[in-house]
Amino acid sequence: MSKDPPRPSDRDRLEKDEVAADALELARQMAPGPERNEALKAAGALRRSADKRGVVFAKRGRPRKS
Repeated sequence: MSKDPPRPSDRDRLEKDEVAADALELARQMAPGPERNEALKAAGALRRSADKRGVVFAKRGRPRKS
């Protein structure tokens, strides 16, 4: 069985996810200062935008107790 090619909306979600992850990684590597703070804010905005489109990011921290 062959899988159908991804729909345009799926590709858009994955692309937004990749852009947000790349922006966050670049911002974390910057030296402390106002430029880094602005880059982190922009990366957060990209992540929220990707979240609104349905991309799910793993939450950090301990897992919930069952």
